Amino acid sequence: MRPIGKKYWVIPDCELPPAGDGKLKGHESVIVVNDSDRPANIAVKLFFADKNCHHGINWRVEPQRVKCFRMNDIGDMCGFEVPLETQYAMKLSSDVPIVVQYGRLDNRQTNLAYYTTLAF
Repeated sequence: MRPIGKKYWVIPDCELPPAGDGKLKGHESVIVVNDSDRPANIAVKLFFADKNCHHGINWRVEPQRVKCFRMNDIGDMCGFEVPLETQYAMKLSSDVPIVVQYGRLDNRQTNLAYYTTLAF
């Protein structure tokens, strides 16, 4: 059976919010599902409006697994510190088909906003 997903994904509307003071902390995350029988090796490229792209972020998701990567976790971002409150976009390139979902929790307002969508 063929694994579901695609090898290339784009998330055009990224913006890491500050953690904030609420019980639930502001963050962004990318959730990757690897339905294949091989590890997914994923290269991540970040696009910014006013500076050059950032390369060098590499993720791995084992076969038949799901993994969550947090943009506010410098380990998940391979040492790159994503700037807060800055518009950027993300491209994921995988060597096997994967499914990608993006989520953002923003607690800067009293009505706590959680946003989630499949990537394109």
